[in-house]
Amino acid sequence: MLEFERYRDRELLQRFRAGDREAFSEIYGEHSGSVFRFVLAMTGDRTKAAEITQDVFVWLIHHPGGFDPQRGELGALLVGVARKLLKRRCSEEQRWTPIEDSMLAPVGETGGDYDVELLRQAIAALPGRYREVVVLCDLESRSYEEAASIAECAVGTLRSRLHRARALLARKLTCSQRRSGRGCAV
Repeated sequence: MLEFERYRDRELLQRFRAGDREAFSEIYGEHSGSVFRFVLAMTGDRTKAAEITQDVFVWLIHHPGGFDPQRGELGALLVGVARKLLKRRCSEEQRWTPIEDSMLAPVGETGGDYDVELLRQAIAALPGRYREVVVLCDLESRSYEEAASIAECAVGTLRSRLHRARALLARKLTCSQRRSGRGCAV
């Protein structure tokens, strides 16, 4: 992130803390898209992603002092809050998709859309700690350091989880291709 953008986030947050509602609207406009995309990639559910995105910004209203610019970027903090809210919601719902059953009935047509849908299903079927690192590093292109900060783990742990997640995805997609009779990609 450019230093100007970091300064802008700090300035907007200071204005918001002082009661400027327009500053909050600007913060929302600036960061809601990335929060929504993260939650959508983690859940595959647009309604849930919209609800959690809203919850993140409600959290910010109640905790405007929760951001310390010395610890990182505002966007990373908001995605981290989304991560915690999502984990809480998922533990309450107890609805994790088992990896073995996730691909039994693939949807979509053969071709590109079919492959994208298989990949989405495979990512959604990963256990949460693996799904999280794939979304952060591979789908959102965050650095290892930023992703480790959001996931609240060491960079080495994140890299290990990412390696394991990619291996699980490769195995799952290979098995799915064999079941569909499409052969294996080289």
